[in-house]
Formats: sequence, C-alpha cells, structure tokens
Amino acid sequence: MLKFVKYAVLPLIVAAAVPAFAQKEGVSGWQVELKKLALNATSTEVRYAKEYQGFPDARLTADSQTSLTGTFHGLADYYSQNWLWSNTLLMDYGRTRIRPVDGENLTNENADRILFTTGYTQRLWHANDFLGGFEAGPFANIGYETEFTKLANSPRRKIYRGMLGAKLFDGNYLKALYAAVVGESDQTYNPSSEKLAWEAGLRLEAPMREGVKAQFSALFRDYLHESRRQATDLDYEFELDARVEVQMFKEVYIAPFVNYYTAQGKYMGPRGENVYVGVALSFSHIFKQAKVKSLVSKADLDKPAVK
Repeated sequence: MLKFVKYAVLPLIVAAAVPAFAQKEGVSGWQVELKKLALNATSTEVRYAKEYQGFPDARLTADSQTSLTGTFHGLADYYSQNWLWSNTLLMDYGRTRIRPVDGENLTNENADRILFTTGYTQRLWHANDFLGGFEAGPFANIGYETEFTKLANSPRRKIYRGMLGAKLFDGNYLKALYAAVVGESDQTYNPSSEKLAWEAGLRLEAPMREGVKAQFSALFRDYLHESRRQATDLDYEFELDARVEVQMFKEVYIAPFVNYYTAQGKYMGPRGENVYVGVALSFSHIFKQAKVKSLVSKADLDKPAVK
C-alpha cells in the first residue's frame, strides 16, 4: 500500500506544480451530475419447450432466460481558473438466469464493477474552433476498483490505480482523448502485486438531430511489468462502446448499443472476448451546472489597462 501511495500522490504534486499559462476559462464552478442511471433488461419465456424438442423452430425449443443489468455513473467536477478537480463513481451489476429445458437453473453474473476515481487536470490550453473546440493539459488521478460480489472460486478484486498523462477534454465533440502511464497496486491476492502499464482512451459525442446523439468510447491498457506473477495477470485489455441515445421525455433516454471487451492473459494462449448488444433505458440529471465564461488569454490579462 505504501508503494502505491508514493506513485499515486507524486503525480498529483507534479501536475499541480505546472505553471498556469492557460487561455482562460470556458466554464467555472461545480458541475454535479447524474450522468447515467440505466437499466438493461431482456427476457425470454418458453413454455412446453421439452415437448417441442423435435421441431425445427428455435422459438419453441429455446431455454427460458432473464437478463438484468444496472448502471450508475455520477460525477462531481470543480472547474477553477487554471485547473479541474474531477470525481467519478461508476457502478455496473448484472445477472443472467437461464432456465434450461432439462437440468437445474443457472445464474451467472454478466457485469460486476465498482470504480471510483479522483483527479487533477491543469487547464493549459483552450482551442475554440479546431475539432469543435476542446481544452488540453496534463492530468493525474488515483482510483480504486472492486466488485459487489466475488466469484465462487476467486477472491474479491481490489485494485488501487494511479495515472499520469496528458489529455484533450470537454470539447463539443471530443469529450476526452488521453494517454497516460499507469501504476497499479493489485491487492486481489496476498501478497499484493505492483504493476506498470500505459493506457490510452477516447470518448466522442456528436448530435445527429434534435434529441438524438451518437456516443463512442474506447480504452486500451497494456501491462509492461508486475512485481509478482499471478495466473490471472493480463498482457493487455481493450474495450469499446458505441450507442445512439434518443431522448424520450425530458431526462429519460433509450439507447441501442454495442459493447465489446477483449483481454489477453499473459500466461494463456487464447484471447478472451465478450460482445454485448442491447438497448438501455436511462435517466440523467444535472444537479448543479458550471458557469460558462468568455475566454481571455493570460497575455491579455497581463496587459496594462488603457487610460
């Protein structure tokens, strides 16, 4: 744990020490938002499937099943003149219950994650027109990842993570584009393992028409070193999510989506994959919105007043 504190806190100090020569300021103050409270549900109920096993129509012979997944994504960000303090809580949990024609019912988790991050970003530059506008600067954050319930034959996942890198953010279309060095303290097992990786991420958003917008996000993390070898160590992981969000009523949205995740174990041959296609019903709400201000360069602020 002490090792993690050293590489997690030092990046925050380094980023805070970067001189503030940003073009100011875009927005300022608190932005507190329920980004997404979503529910994905599917259900298939088949009656007398056993009696119809000889029929060629799968709608009569399939196993009954129910899948339910919930997502919570909340954020609380504070925009100052030259820096941003961001806090994010993301939770996913889902279960699938299969009721086969013959045999016992099966229940599996299809999602289980709790992720909290807090971080500091220096607001060094602001582009007004290029790529729809965005801000840019170095950033550092720390986070903790765990799960609601552990799998039957595995310990509960517990990972402390620190990141230091640079990013473009808060644009009209480009919501985030970053690259960072990542340090992890994986305390899932005892003794813990200290890991080094690099990570890149992208998040885009674009309106298609009134009440409809397209969203795309991707993340790639490549592990370079670990202090202790575990059979569950990853070589790399990649995730992307694409969806079209349609406003149904005020803050209620429906979104068909595709989510793809793949990872390669360091000591395994095949690469694991998960593809999830569905429709999400979600709710979002802004509790407090940051104020929008006109941009003034520091050079202009330093000019003497004209009498």
